[in-house]
Amino acid sequence: MIQPPITSLTNPRVKAAVRLRDRRERETTGLTIIDGAREIRHALDAGVRVETTFLAEELLRTADAHAVAERLRHRPSTIAVSPAVLAKIAYGERSDGIVAIVESPHALLADLVLPDDPLLVVVEGIEKPGNLGAVVRTADGAGVDAVIAADPRTDPFNPNAVRASLGAIFAVPVVAAETAETLAWLIAHGIRPVAAIVDAATDYVAADLRGPLAIVLGSEADGLTGAWHDPIVTPIRIPMHGIADSLNVSIAAAVVLYEAIRQRSIPIDRGH
Repeated sequence: MIQPPITSLTNPRVKAAVRLRDRRERETTGLTIIDGAREIRHALDAGVRVETTFLAEELLRTADAHAVAERLRHRPSTIAVSPAVLAKIAYGERSDGIVAIVESPHALLADLVLPDDPLLVVVEGIEKPGNLGAVVRTADGAGVDAVIAADPRTDPFNPNAVRASLGAIFAVPVVAAETAETLAWLIAHGIRPVAAIVDAATDYVAADLRGPLAIVLGSEADGLTGAWHDPIVTPIRIPMHGIADSLNVSIAAAVVLYEAIRQRSIPIDRGH
């Protein structure tokens, strides 16, 4: 970078970046904001295209921030800015001295390439981007092959979702699709849907969670729609012993996913 830092909050490139706080602008441009060094590093490692980087050198403090800045500092698309400008662009209150504007990954169900024995997570009607990001973080930790956001009420690459996932959203394939399309696709690909439903008769530890599987979870407010009460869907419950009738969706995902991992690690007795 050879240009002096941008200090004006009304600079056109700054204003364009700020507009990405709006979902409609993100969907129109296909871009999103990443304002955490660790999250930017994961995006770079995943090969995500960086459109613009805003860098305030004096705010670089962590090892991650310095490492990411070193990777991006000499690109023509990297712009030096003042701390005040960076604060204006950044989506959250935490700042690592670097903010990236990147092209949001866009995948369809038809794009998913899965192993022979896939494990997926489907979340329906998720409204809070932080919850979606936390589910993706859990899915990444569990080695899930893809996350499908069915009828999402937030865009999957909302900056808060990116942050809540700690950047895992760039490592795990995340697809948005309609619920009907999702269920039909699972059936067509021989992937058994197992849905967490409050009043289901079968405890999740008693259910068979092996084989090609999609764990289906709804929002805390509304649960799952009637589409998941289809006979082809296996209903399970997570026992609740207090006054609450459900867990946060990311916690529910972790509980069921790690039980699935446990079951899938046990050799199948074939009678030999």
